[in-house]
Formats: sequence, structure tokens, C-alpha cells
Amino acid sequence: MRRRLRKVFRNEKGFTLVELLAVIAILGIIVAIAVPAIGNITEKAETNVDEAQKELVFDAVRLAELDENENFTFTSGTTTVQDLVDNGYLEATGDFAEDSDAAILDKTIYKDGTTYTFDNPDGK
Repeated sequence: MRRRLRKVFRNEKGFTLVELLAVIAILGIIVAIAVPAIGNITEKAETNVDEAQKELVFDAVRLAELDENENFTFTSGTTTVQDLVDNGYLEATGDFAEDSDAAILDKTIYKDGTTYTFDNPDGK
């Protein structure tokens, strides 16, 4: 039993420099493929969040239009996010909370095919 253990430990070999370089090269290739893919996923997620926020603001404007609450008025054909927050149609959280005048909605008449356009000065 001892002889067998001595033989196993005596025959101990390490990795050669070539083997280590091969492993490092393979890891480098994997990283080179993975990093751009992760970047694309992040970019796509940010785009989806922006689209969801636009839809949320559009829905808030539609709700404000349909609401018969006399306290809410549209000033000069536009509605800012701050108007929607002040009147309880949106919560003051998220990206819009930092600069609530950054997103402006131009509205047209809401009867039979109303069009809402989203004008974001940041271009997002």
C-alpha cells in the first residue's frame, strides 16, 4: 500500500507552460465572444425599458383625457410628466422623477384616432 502511494506521489507531474498558455488562450476566446453578447443584452434591456416607460406615459395621458376630473387641465396642448405626477396619474419614481419636465407629450384631439407623440430631448 505504501509502495503504491509512493509511486503515485513520485510520478507527480505539473502542467507545462504550453498547456497553461493554451488554457489562457481558450479563456480569452470565450471572453471575447461573451462580452459583446452581454453588452447587446444590456442595450436591448435598456431599449425595452424606454419603450415600456413611453407606453406608461401614453396610458397616463389617455387616462387623464378620459377622466372626468375637472382638476386636471392640459396646458396649451402639451402635458408634461410633472402634470401627470401632480394630478396622480403617475408616481414620482423612476427615470422621470429626476427631471420630470424632460418628457413632453404633444396631444391632439382624443376623438376617433387621437395621436400622441413622445418628444424626449435626450433622444432616447
